[in-house]
Amino acid sequence: MNLIDTVNTDHLNVAVESFPKFQPGDTIAVHAKITEGGKTRVQIYEGVVISIRERGRMNGSFTVRKISAGVGVERLFPFHCPSVAKIDVVQKGKSRRAKLFYLRDREGKGARISIDYDRK
Repeated sequence: MNLIDTVNTDHLNVAVESFPKFQPGDTIAVHAKITEGGKTRVQIYEGVVISIRERGRMNGSFTVRKISAGVGVERLFPFHCPSVAKIDVVQKGKSRRAKLFYLRDREGKGARISIDYDRK
């Protein structure tokens, strides 16, 4: 085992195995730990997953987009980040693409993803 593998195994987030399976188009709620001053609290960031990169790998991440006060906000969460406490799937979306970057140019009803009732 080389040095890079050793460092990667030391920094793995054990909560990754408990994360539910989600894909682009799903609406998820990410419980992220925020440290302010000396206190730590959990903040829920809820939005649509627009991309997933290298799921299960050490450098894998996913991007969540939400509309806050009429402005689109995107946040990138690494899978093995210790600040990600929990992920809840709020709604499963029907998507035919792996990357939903076209949602950046849309607003209102055009930015909605239809619900996939068939997926469990």
